[in-house]
Amino acid sequence: MTMRDFIRGELIDVVEWLEDSTDAMVWRFARPNNEIKNGAQLIVRPGQVAVFVEQGDVADVFTPGRHELVTANLPVLSRLRGWKHGFQSPFKAEVVFVSTRQFMSLKWGTKTPVMTRDSTLGPVRLRGYGQYAVRVGAAPRFVRELVGANAHFEVEQISEQLRNLVVSRFSDVLAEEPVAVLDLASRYVALGDRLAARLGPELAEYGLEATKVVIENISLPEEVAGTLDQRTRMGIIGDIGAYAQLQAADAIRDAARNPGVGGATVAAGVGMAMGQQLATSSVAAPARPALPSPALTPPPLPGAAQFWLAIDGLPAGPFGPSALAERVRAGTLTAATLVWREGMAQWAPAADVADVAAFFGGRS
Repeated sequence: MTMRDFIRGELIDVVEWLEDSTDAMVWRFARPNNEIKNGAQLIVRPGQVAVFVEQGDVADVFTPGRHELVTANLPVLSRLRGWKHGFQSPFKAEVVFVSTRQFMSLKWGTKTPVMTRDSTLGPVRLRGYGQYAVRVGAAPRFVRELVGANAHFEVEQISEQLRNLVVSRFSDVLAEEPVAVLDLASRYVALGDRLAARLGPELAEYGLEATKVVIENISLPEEVAGTLDQRTRMGIIGDIGAYAQLQAADAIRDAARNPGVGGATVAAGVGMAMGQQLATSSVAAPARPALPSPALTPPPLPGAAQFWLAIDGLPAGPFGPSALAERVRAGTLTAATLVWREGMAQWAPAADVADVAAFFGGRS
């Protein structure tokens, strides 16, 4: 031992922790032989507590403020070491400072998808990720259960265990949630609060508290999400033919981005197919009068043929023999007038139908 160490050991201590790391949870005060002098000054800053440890047992806990370490202020430690009987020995004890502030922005996320059953989509696999915050709620238990004899303790030393615990409880909460997958986005806050409450009892075993759990996203696998996107597009389009044209347009766009000959060939082929489709849909069939519906007319009289006539592009009738003869005399039925009756495959000029041509005689 050097003279400096000897003199330092005889001085009254100022026991304090100036935190120099945002990740530090615990710092143990270094003193030669752990001999803290009677009357030492203990300074505990906001967001800290000081835990006195005597041979592995927690003797006392000091909250923020300035404290003078004398026998009268350490009744538990005095009982352990017999100082209440007048011993003025140095305090052979350890001072462990514990940070009680919140440790924010700790990340969590599922490594593999969580299997669950959705009321709409059926069995699905979901992924989730977010952030959480913890703090030390019971310093003595935290020191006993996790810190032990470590001189320093940082949050990253337990971050993986905490993350696994959060993910495990997230799976439980997600399986119990009756909300459909497509509506989960509106329940992120409520799910986060439930997850924090579920973590509470387990973290309390280590002297920790979960102050906040944030769910940033819950998502479907890419292939399922892609199918939903296509379904959404079809719902917006509302027409399968138009959707096929959109797909063809997308193919042309993608092929045009390919500078190679193959891309140009594909674009040309798809363009020709679209052109033919549009041309086919745009060419109107020759206008012909629609065939009358037999269900809308009574059956013809026995022995009398009933004919329909095409007048001004619309079917008129049916007309019996007397009505046909009258129309021939009036000039509204000519040899070129299209006529039709039940049993004919299509409309035909009156001159080509024997039963009607007979009414013309020498007329044309």
